[in-house]
Amino acid sequence: MIRCDWAGDDPLMISYHDEEWGVPLHDDRKLFEFLVLEGAQAGLSWRTVLRKRENYRRAFHGFDPERVARYGRSEVTRLLSDPGIIRNRAKVESAISNARHFLDVQAEFGSFDAYLWRFPGGKTIVNRFRTLSELPSTSPESVAMSRDLVKRGFRFVGPTICYAFMQAVGMVNDHLVDCFRHAVV
Repeated sequence: MIRCDWAGDDPLMISYHDEEWGVPLHDDRKLFEFLVLEGAQAGLSWRTVLRKRENYRRAFHGFDPERVARYGRSEVTRLLSDPGIIRNRAKVESAISNARHFLDVQAEFGSFDAYLWRFPGGKTIVNRFRTLSELPSTSPESVAMSRDLVKRGFRFVGPTICYAFMQAVGMVNDHLVDCFRHAVV
């Protein structure tokens, strides 16, 4: 079975590649989860974040944006002392403030999903790359998404993070053409 090289031989990465990456996602809570996790990844490997994912789910109360939006100083202190997550103050505080902005977007657009999927035109952008070196780190859509999110007060949402987010939630299909998942998603 041929899969994208980045999955390597780590069972967790293989499972993520085979079951999640690039699958169109329309669930607001899961979209919030990926927004937080992609922001946490900044400067780190996805493998590092993926290994801490269950800890993040526990620490951030199942990525309930309404609950996270209410976090205050005591929750920030709790999160910064949790060795199961990435204990970077800026990333922790951005997850909380992003939850507040997430709720504002939901109120304005009816769902975060409706807001986000406008950027790729309501459907998955299917690329046909043959090697990992061909994959871009940004796209016009990720740049537009980043600008709009920043304008709305979101943090840790640069164009590269937004592109990785778009790949993860299926707005972009960047499985290599010879990967068995390319045609599936």
